[in-house]
Amino acid sequence: MEAVLARMRALDERLPAHDGVAVFNRVYLTVTQALHGRIERGEFPVPRRAAVLSVRFAERYLAAVEAADGGRRTPACWRPLFQYRRHPGVHPLQHALAGINAHIGHDLALAVVAACRSLDCAPGALEGDFDRVGDTLVSLEEAIREDLMPGPDLLQIADPLTHLVGSWSLERARSGAWAGARLLWTLRELPELAEEFTDSLDAGVGLVSRCLLTPTG
Repeated sequence: MEAVLARMRALDERLPAHDGVAVFNRVYLTVTQALHGRIERGEFPVPRRAAVLSVRFAERYLAAVEAADGGRRTPACWRPLFQYRRHPGVHPLQHALAGINAHIGHDLALAVVAACRSLDCAPGALEGDFDRVGDTLVSLEEAIREDLMPGPDLLQIADPLTHLVGSWSLERARSGAWAGARLLWTLRELPELAEEFTDSLDAGVGLVSRCLLTPTG
């Protein structure tokens, strides 16, 4: 996990503070550091299992950033964030939530399947780790909203933003990711169907991210 943390810290140092990807990266760096701390403190029954899941999860985000930086095609779920990362009418909270949506809604399901293949186990064996990772994400969501949401003096201006971000739920995204992981695992011997489902999931999550990034300013 130290390797992915180092890559996120390097991004944090390199990207301008107001870049939308930088906003999400700071959030995700905080999450990953918190997860690393929990694993180190023995809060996961099988530390290696939790670490593999966390690393496979982080690698999908980092691969998307590298693809964007290299001018290569990125997953549809990440494309809106890269396209709107410097839009002056998009609030930092929108960037953060769009990144979380892409990562939880799409990447987490694929990360569970990748971890299962690495650990030679079925998704059921990772359910406890999945829930603990999700609990860490949920505990940070409120802090993220409080940190990035405009203050009371801007409520009138931010009213469209309030309605926009209020329509998205991390808990629903997390539940969808677990269902998606189980379905993908069931389809692992039917590659054409698995690819079709993955493409559909990618596109659907991308559409939600695009809505979350609707300019409000």
